[in-house]
Amino acid sequence: MRGRGNPYDNAMMESFFHTLKTEEVYWQNHETRAEAKKSIFEDIGINYNRMRLYSGIGYKTPIEFEMLAKRLQN
Repeated sequence: MRGRGNPYDNAMMESFFHTLKTEEVYWQNHETRAEAKKSIFEDIGINYNRMRLYSGIGYKTPIEFEMLAKRLQN
């Protein structure tokens, strides 16, 4: 790491925070820090993680993978 804020060394995190700010933070009007934290947690922890395609499970969402596993068990 060359230092704080270096976009070449921190490209992944810079991209993540840019996306987070443009898609979640700037579009919401949070009254308190706790409200903002809750909103960001819901966006990342609930929505994004459920819709994200995971390479370890064949580029499926966790829900699709669970449904496929249940069908194969029956």
